[in-house]
Amino acid sequence: MMAITSANAACSGIYNHQFTTLHGEPFNLCDFQDKPILVVNTASKCGFTPQFESLEGLYKQYKAQGLLVIGFPSNDFKQDPGNNKQIGDFCKLTYSVQFPMMSKSSVTGAEANPFYKELTAKTGTAPQWNFYKYVILPGGKDVTVYESSILPNSDAILGKIKPYLK
Repeated sequence: MMAITSANAACSGIYNHQFTTLHGEPFNLCDFQDKPILVVNTASKCGFTPQFESLEGLYKQYKAQGLLVIGFPSNDFKQDPGNNKQIGDFCKLTYSVQFPMMSKSSVTGAEANPFYKELTAKTGTAPQWNFYKYVILPGGKDVTVYESSILPNSDAILGKIKPYLK
């Protein structure tokens, strides 16, 4: 992952990140500055893994209204040992995941990818486990963190994003 510098001069702050998806495609967060974004660190072998179903449900229900759900697989908590292809196959075959999933990376500590370092700095909270969620409101001024046990379709998360859906 690398920060974008000249390609998106109008892009700044938390959006100034480019990723590669599990399928090797480029993904530029700058393209989503005007949308509410639900970010989640995922793992294929975790007790919270069934949350993929709720995440995909939210994405299908609200994508047309502007919601972006984005997943970041990580083995930081030793529950996703697979490679990008294995993770992608698991997500597609088990949960029919269509929302963007980035390539596997670290989300905690010194090895955390730059985006997660920024999320941690902005909220004061790094993921403590898999399926920690961050809601980034349009413009990136407000970022809220939710622990693993808070379901993606909870009133707390929906209450945060719904006012920004079109």
